Amino acid sequence: MTEPEKRRVDPINALRQRRYEAAHGDTEGFRRQHEKGKLTARERIQRLVDRNSFEELDLFTRHRSHVLGLAERRPYGDGVVTGMARIGGRDVMLFSHDAAAFGGSLGEVFAEKVCKVMDLAYRNRVPIIGINDSGGARIQEGVVSLAGYAEIFWRNVESSGVVPQLSLILGPCTGGAVYSPAMTDFTFMVSGIAYMFITGPEVIRVTTGEAVTFDSLGGAEVHNTRSGVAHFLAQTEEESFQQTRRLLSFLPQHCGEQPPALPESDPPDRTDPGLDTLIPQSVKEPYDMKEVIRRVVDGGDFLEVQAFHAMNIVVGFARLAGQPIGVVANQPKVMAGSLDIDASVKGARFVRFCDAFNVPLVVFEDVPGFLPGTQQEYGGIIRHGAKLLYAFCEATVPKLTVITRKAYGGAYCVMCSKHIRADYNAAWPTAEVAVMGPEAAVNVIFRRQIEAAADPAARRAELVADYTKRFANPYVAAERGYLDEVIEPSRTRPALARALRLSMRKERRQAPRRHGNIPL
Repeated sequence: MTEPEKRRVDPINALRQRRYEAAHGDTEGFRRQHEKGKLTARERIQRLVDRNSFEELDLFTRHRSHVLGLAERRPYGDGVVTGMARIGGRDVMLFSHDAAAFGGSLGEVFAEKVCKVMDLAYRNRVPIIGINDSGGARIQEGVVSLAGYAEIFWRNVESSGVVPQLSLILGPCTGGAVYSPAMTDFTFMVSGIAYMFITGPEVIRVTTGEAVTFDSLGGAEVHNTRSGVAHFLAQTEEESFQQTRRLLSFLPQHCGEQPPALPESDPPDRTDPGLDTLIPQSVKEPYDMKEVIRRVVDGGDFLEVQAFHAMNIVVGFARLAGQPIGVVANQPKVMAGSLDIDASVKGARFVRFCDAFNVPLVVFEDVPGFLPGTQQEYGGIIRHGAKLLYAFCEATVPKLTVITRKAYGGAYCVMCSKHIRADYNAAWPTAEVAVMGPEAAVNVIFRRQIEAAADPAARRAELVADYTKRFANPYVAAERGYLDEVIEPSRTRPALARALRLSMRKERRQAPRRHGNIPL
């Protein structure tokens, strides 16, 4: 090899050697991660994205050498791996905490790397995905770490409603670190390894005397069932990656484009006779609204969101005639489908996401009203219920509603009625649209007649039967034009597909204001 050739080759070999050392340097840290049953930062990215699509950025960054107590330890990457990749053939930006370096704690350079990919995602209008496994702020860097978190938080807000933001919690996420995932659109957690809490068990024990474990305080099950902080629960990291890829398949790259439609593999005019007999004879007997959803949407494919929280309302993504839709439905199997605080907040958050990213809304309604009781009233059901009402009123995407059975009281108005500008409202013949149920209405309206009757029970039954025949049906609302159609249940899919096709053409007007003041 000649001297000029050697001079050209040596720097390239040096680069390759340095790149290898940067990516594979801390073998002991990687071993500890594997012993915990967890993947490393780069392994996680490689499992999540399309094969060979990841391009790492800022591989050679290190923390500033003056950092207190860390001058002799300056690993490449500074505890986070960042870059760009493709998922399903579409571009995304990513960052993945590297718990093998300083426990994945956030310092100045760490924050700069995360902010860079968030800025790239915002400017180039692609989703941003964060894989979280961090001990929180890097104590040695003091207030600089706190400033780094605040810079990330600001970008979360700037990107909200512009590009989809997803958070995968695959390790501890504590203190200030929890606020960034909380401001993203969807949070994924893996059972047994993922934790989120403001203050840990030891701090709680010292300050309040409570004895709690990591799992009972902020484990994946707690946040998927009780708090509602998380949206998806997985048993393994691989399952979480599959959930992430599936969710992204329904979403646009940014707020300025439509969600990705697929060729129609399920005929839009397909009918389902099984829907005609799905509603029980007794109005007090429950049925599974998810079965209705699966029978109507393309191929029965429904991705439920927050499946284990506020289960009296069902939200999630599906397709109708190839077009992604957001589904909101009351669940008669849980609390008779009534709306409570948690269900209202869950529904409102989902509706606002769909409206931000051009995902049409399809509502299946069977609601007896808002859940009564002092606990709900003291907890602010008025304010929280108004969130769902506000979200539906504010939404300008196509809004289609089918009433399957009960639509009582204020809940009828809230669940995307014609009066809050739904584009298409239909009902099954089994629907009851009224202020309240027949028995309750008769007890209020005819109380004196019943008390004066020779046989109060017989008179009450007679009045209930008459009220049911006259008012507990969809036809009074249809006469007023509050319902566009009363349809056979078996024809729900063709009716919705036709209405969706037409409403996709409507002009979406923007209110002349900075923003409304939703009752938070």
